[in-house]
Amino acid sequence: MKNLVLLFTFGMFFSLSLFSQEVKSISKSEVLSKVLEENYSLKISEQEYLKAQADYRQTNSVFLPNITASHSGITTTNPLMAFGSKLNQGILTAGDFNPDLLNNPDEVTSFATIFQVQQPLINLDGFYQRKAAKYKMNAVELQALRTKDYLTFEVEKSYMQLQLAYKAVDVFEKTYDLTIENQKVAKNSYKQGYLQKADLLSVDVRVNEVQNQLQAAKSNVENTSDYLSFLMNEKELMILIPSDSLSINTLANPFNIMVSKNRADIRAMQLSTEAYEAIYKSVKMAFLPSLNAFGSYELYDKNIFQGSANGYLVGASLSWNLFDGYKNIGKSQKTKAQFDQSVLEYEQYISQSKLDLNKANRMLLDADNKLKSTSLALEQSKESLRIRTNRFKEGLEKTTDLLLAETQYAQKQLEYYKTIFEYNYAYQYLQFLTKE
Repeated sequence: MKNLVLLFTFGMFFSLSLFSQEVKSISKSEVLSKVLEENYSLKISEQEYLKAQADYRQTNSVFLPNITASHSGITTTNPLMAFGSKLNQGILTAGDFNPDLLNNPDEVTSFATIFQVQQPLINLDGFYQRKAAKYKMNAVELQALRTKDYLTFEVEKSYMQLQLAYKAVDVFEKTYDLTIENQKVAKNSYKQGYLQKADLLSVDVRVNEVQNQLQAAKSNVENTSDYLSFLMNEKELMILIPSDSLSINTLANPFNIMVSKNRADIRAMQLSTEAYEAIYKSVKMAFLPSLNAFGSYELYDKNIFQGSANGYLVGASLSWNLFDGYKNIGKSQKTKAQFDQSVLEYEQYISQSKLDLNKANRMLLDADNKLKSTSLALEQSKESLRIRTNRFKEGLEKTTDLLLAETQYAQKQLEYYKTIFEYNYAYQYLQFLTKE
């Protein structure tokens, strides 16, 4: 009687532990929708794209002018500055050419308002820098799409793990009920002298073992629920109950799928390679001259924010950096190595993706074959347990054989559900690897 009270208390403790948090039934589509709206990884990838977009927009400076405006004021007795300030203001007189005034001028105040325009004309290195920035922006956008694909796959996997966790709880709860029933039979047989003390202890050990397994299964439910809540960016953790059942996905002709080079992450790597190539060409173009136009409109006066005199300046400059101490040459060599490295990394990534695809195909084939054997083994272990349980109640079966049958049936149930998970996981992984 004491043992039954302890077992009841133990079971109630874990039930309360499991459901002390908020309990919520949720479908896979609801989880996926919430993840795609609220997940931090997606929000971070959006910011990464905005950063790359801003970098690309900065390269508009290759075509667009740079316009500045300034207003400054000076007071000076410097001979050159005083003469120039009067000249700019248009107030110079013949008397100002007196050598004494030229050498020792009176204090002169001048305010200048200047509008300057610098217009790039031909900057070949800037054109390739702009092209590289655009490749990078598009690559980041594709990486964001691949992040969304990965999160979809992660939701599929984690939701199936939650389904599997509840299947494990269900198996161990039924096994626990069965072991309690067999424990009652064993105690009754022991009292009547039909069972040895050692056999009764073995039954008690089995009950304790199932309790521990049930505890671990319930903890796994909580852990998986926490992870799904994290993916959904839920502020409050809760116990999630899957509204969809764990079932086998079917895929028509699943073993003849190829890796597409249009897959988002592969295409992103290709664009990254093209960006490195554009950067390399940009550095090479720095050896060529650049042509830029410039101009200014200037207003001068002795009073602030006035402009009684004005003038403009327009011109163009052709500049050529002939030698900068080997800096550009070394930079060219470095960017060439980065480009070559990116080509090798792209080819390696393609090979790795094909390797992963072959592995996933074999995983699905193995799981398909395993499903047939585990299904048959489950039926056989169930029937074996039924027969041994009936014989044990009649005193015709050894305790050790009954315990072995119980253990095997629980194992075969878990193995069967785990195989369904493995099959569905391999199916989803194939979908992830081959999605364009």
